[in-house]
Amino acid sequence: MSQATQRVVSIHYTLTNDQGEVLDSSQGREPLNYLEGAHNIIPGLENALTSLQAGDSLKVSVEPEEAYGQRHDHLIQDVPRAAFEGVDEILPGMQFHAETPTGVQVIQVVEVNGDQVKIDANHPLAGERLHFDVEIVSTREASEEEVAHGHVHDGSHSH
Repeated sequence: MSQATQRVVSIHYTLTNDQGEVLDSSQGREPLNYLEGAHNIIPGLENALTSLQAGDSLKVSVEPEEAYGQRHDHLIQDVPRAAFEGVDEILPGMQFHAETPTGVQVIQVVEVNGDQVKIDANHPLAGERLHFDVEIVSTREASEEEVAHGHVHDGSHSH
């Protein structure tokens, strides 16, 4: 997509899994704003919304390959408890941010056995088919600064 046509898209959405459970929703909150073509949202959803305009609605199912990928067993591993320096109590279900060669990654504690902690670095929604019910609230041309920075400038962050 050329810089001249990049848009900021504002959406309201409800995300459900195959069982119909609501996993996330913007209802009752501000709409989600994203910069088209900047990988701000999962590819399968962005591709489905590309030609839509304000007022349009869409229901779309996104397969894992176009969402958070498949689950990978090699991302589940045992690490020494000492890797959690400064954390007094480590419990299953806790999430931590870890620096990796590809950037910050969320890891979840699966199990604690003495000095060993089993962690899972798969995205929590990896392997899931995701169902979105989306309404396009508005679209606008992205500013040069937004395109250069690769995200929407809506006052919610600083550089």
